Amino acid sequence: MSSDGVRVPTIEVLYADADLAIVAKPSGLLVHRGGMSREDDVAMVRARQALGRHVYTVHRLDRATSGALLLALSPEMAAALSHSFEFGEVEKTYIALVRGVAPEHIVVDHPVPKDEGAERVPAVTELRRSWEGPHCSLVVAMPKTGRFHQIRRHLKHLHHPIVCDSNYGDGATNRRFRSEIGLTRLALHAAR
Repeated sequence: MSSDGVRVPTIEVLYADADLAIVAKPSGLLVHRGGMSREDDVAMVRARQALGRHVYTVHRLDRATSGALLLALSPEMAAALSHSFEFGEVEKTYIALVRGVAPEHIVVDHPVPKDEGAERVPAVTELRRSWEGPHCSLVVAMPKTGRFHQIRRHLKHLHHPIVCDSNYGDGATNRRFRSEIGLTRLALHAAR
């Protein structure tokens, strides 16, 4: 139940043990309340409800990004996992559908802000094209750093923006995918 007594939708638990849990965050759902948001329906509330216990965030996924969200089940584990994320000790894999034929393999080393509105800092993402079609490619993205919209910014930098990315994408491509395919969400998924 949310703070106003409304039943919160469930979230799929992909893995759980005594120390951590991984849940499947749907696209369109915030990880937690913050900033100007006062939403009750956030991934943290859904995870607490599904697991029946308090959970701690160790990283974030953009509202529009779906996929694996790692949560700690104690403050000590949260600190350890946060440290691992901060120092690039966690291997992360995302799948993105992008405009055009992306490079077969490339490592993008291009600075982006660490947080919204912050100064640009070093950021590195390895990209591998896994499929190509006439107007788009499926790309596996492995960020080596964790910056604000890093994958989205790096793909835009390469002129291969993610399909249906309203911030960094291409309007004509987004409209075509919405009308012809029915894709209305950001085509970015945290796979591992």
